[in-house]
Amino acid sequence: MNLASLDLNLLVALRALLEERNVTRAGQRIGLSQPATSAALARLRHHFADDLLVRTGNAYELTPLGTALLVPCATACGLLERLFTSRAEFDPATERREFTIIASDYAIAVFGAALARALHAAAPASRLVFRQVGPEITDTTDATLSAVDGLLMPHGVVSGFPTVELYRDEWVCVIADDHPGVGDRITMDHLADLPWVVYQSVYDAPVARQLSMFGLEPHVEVSVQSFQLLPSLVAGTRRVALIQRRLADLVSPIAAVRVLPCPFEAVPVQEALWWHPVHTQDAAHIWLRETAARVAADLGAVARPHAGA
Repeated sequence: MNLASLDLNLLVALRALLEERNVTRAGQRIGLSQPATSAALARLRHHFADDLLVRTGNAYELTPLGTALLVPCATACGLLERLFTSRAEFDPATERREFTIIASDYAIAVFGAALARALHAAAPASRLVFRQVGPEITDTTDATLSAVDGLLMPHGVVSGFPTVELYRDEWVCVIADDHPGVGDRITMDHLADLPWVVYQSVYDAPVARQLSMFGLEPHVEVSVQSFQLLPSLVAGTRRVALIQRRLADLVSPIAAVRVLPCPFEAVPVQEALWWHPVHTQDAAHIWLRETAARVAADLGAVARPHAGA
């Protein structure tokens, strides 16, 4: 396929047609007349050798290929938009820019809130958008990163992309403050016997793999897609959870839990900001990365020891 032979305006029309599933609405969205939009659809059908949209009664439905093109089409449009809005200079005090970062609730609470305060102070006209990280990130990292400004993620999950190293953290155990079976320390036997609350994702996989190497398969009683909910789901029960120490410092004072050191040398968390190489020379993105590095430096390199740990 020779990219120079393609009319990239068709990409805009393709996205509008696939998302609106209506020729008239698609044309209105992109500023084309209905005949011009119909002509674009005809060219797209010829290119893909597929109808893309088929009429069913009074509405249109996507063909299987049309459905398959939805996500990559939106990703490609996002990448082109970011590519052609790149600038050689960026004045955070006056210019408008929307920065989109994918992150877990842990990363938003521990680091994202501080980053948002920094942007509020230095770039009042800009906007910061956080999107929840999903398990598909490991399979679609390139496409996902190309359409956003960055991914807050510890090492061990994604690789092969440029990063800004941010801060270190460590895993600790969380149990109810009145847990009847655990005293001042928790043991491997406790971890083997007690029911668990876990973060339902691959992102604690490095420490979970460590447990499996010890021959320990946690009995998972509750799983949830939020690190911040783990202490609440532990409180008042016999359950145990692994949580990052920095987050424990934030949430344990408002939950009836105790924080104890892990009974094994848990792999540490090295949080980083990952980005797609397409953003490397963009002045606004350079500013964002430098700001993230400064915010991380203010947090300190390592988590402070928790009381009693």
